[in-house]
Amino acid sequence: MSLTVIKSRIGREIIRDRVAITSNYAAAYAAKDAEVDVVAAYPITPQTPAVEKMAEFIANGELSAEYIPVESEHSALSALIGASAAGARVFTATSSQGLLYMFELLYIASGLRLPIVMGLATRAVSAPISIHGDYQDFAATRDSGWVIMIASSAQEVYDSIIMAYRIAEDNRVLLPVMVSYDGFLMSHTTEPVELYDADTIRGFAPKRLNRPILDSSKPITMGAMAVPEWYYEIKYQLIEAMHNSMGVIREVHDAFNRTFSRNYRLVEGYMLDDADYAVIAYGGIWGNVKRAVNEARKRGIKAGALRLRLFRPFPTDELIEMISDMKTVAVIDRAVSPGAAIEGPVAMEVATALHSRGLSTPVVSVVHGLGQRTVYSRDVAKLIKIINDSQPWDLTKSTMYMGVREYGNEG
Repeated sequence: MSLTVIKSRIGREIIRDRVAITSNYAAAYAAKDAEVDVVAAYPITPQTPAVEKMAEFIANGELSAEYIPVESEHSALSALIGASAAGARVFTATSSQGLLYMFELLYIASGLRLPIVMGLATRAVSAPISIHGDYQDFAATRDSGWVIMIASSAQEVYDSIIMAYRIAEDNRVLLPVMVSYDGFLMSHTTEPVELYDADTIRGFAPKRLNRPILDSSKPITMGAMAVPEWYYEIKYQLIEAMHNSMGVIREVHDAFNRTFSRNYRLVEGYMLDDADYAVIAYGGIWGNVKRAVNEARKRGIKAGALRLRLFRPFPTDELIEMISDMKTVAVIDRAVSPGAAIEGPVAMEVATALHSRGLSTPVVSVVHGLGQRTVYSRDVAKLIKIINDSQPWDLTKSTMYMGVREYGNEG
C-alpha cells in the first residue's frame, strides 16, 4: 500500500503516516508497531485479514517476529501461553467459534497472569451458522479474567492495542487484554488511521520483563495443580489484579491522551448534561446512536447517549457519574443471555452498577442487531420516542427485541 506521509499534526512528529485501512489492518499495524515477538493464529471470518497482514509484515521483513501457523484456535492460544510464559510479547486475533474453541485457554492465560493481547472481530455464534457480526462471542468471555475493551473506530482499534500492552504488562495487572471491534462493520470497512512514530510507541509501551518467566537458568514452576487449601487464594489474586487494573487503565488512558493528543475515556458521553434519557451502546453503532439523539433533540426530547469503551473491569464509577440523574436509561445490546432476568448482557451490568450505588434508575434492556441485523439510526430514534412516551417501569419488566420480524413489533 502506498502511504501518504503527513508531517507532524501535533508538533512533535508523533504521526508518521495517515493511511486508509480497516479495523483488521489497524489491529495488525498496532501489533507490529508494538514490536510483538510471537504471533500465533488460525484464520476465521471476519478476523482473517488481521492475521494475514501480520504474516505479510513478518514475511516482508517489516517485523522481526515468529509467526506460528497452527491447526486451530486452541493451538493458537496454547502457543501464545507458552511464548508469553517464556517472556515474549505476543499477539493473536480471532472471532466467534474460534474464540469459543479457545475458551479453556482464556482461563489458563488469565490464571497464569500472562500479558497476552488479542484482537476480537466480533461475530455471531452458531447455530444457525452465521459469519456476520454481533457481540455474542464477546459476551461469552465476561467471566474469563481478561481485561476487555471495545473500540468504535479503526483509529481506536490501533490506539487501544498499543494501550493494551502497557496495561497487560504492568506489574499491578499482569492479565491478558482483549480489544473488540465489530466484525464486518468495522473489520472490513476502510477508515483513515493515523500511525504513530515507532520510537514514541516504544517509549509509551516498552517491553517489560520484570515478571515471573520460564528461564532455565532460574527455574520456576507454572501451571501446577492447586489443592483446595490454596486454589481459592490463588484465584483471589486474579480478582485483586482485575480490581487493580482499573486504576492502571485510567493511568494509561491519561498517559496515552497526553502523549498522542487523544481524548479517550472509559465511557464517552454525548449530550448528557441536560438529558432526561440516556441510550447506552458500544462498538460500531455509536455514530447511529448519536444521530438518533440529534433527531430526538430536534423533536424537543432531552436525550443523550453514552458509549461503553471498557467492559472488564466494568467502569461503574464513570458510568454512575454520567447517568445517575437520568429519568430512564436504555441499553442496546447486540448479544443476548437467554433466560436471564435481564437478557441484554450489558444492560444487566448497567442495572447492577446502578443498584450497587443505591440508585433506582429504570434500565430498559434492548436487544438488536443479532447476526448483523442492521441497527438504523431510525431504530434508535424510535426507541427514544418509546421511552419518552411510556411509563419507564412498564419497559423494564422484559427485554425489548427490536428489528426481529417474527414478533412483528419493529419489522
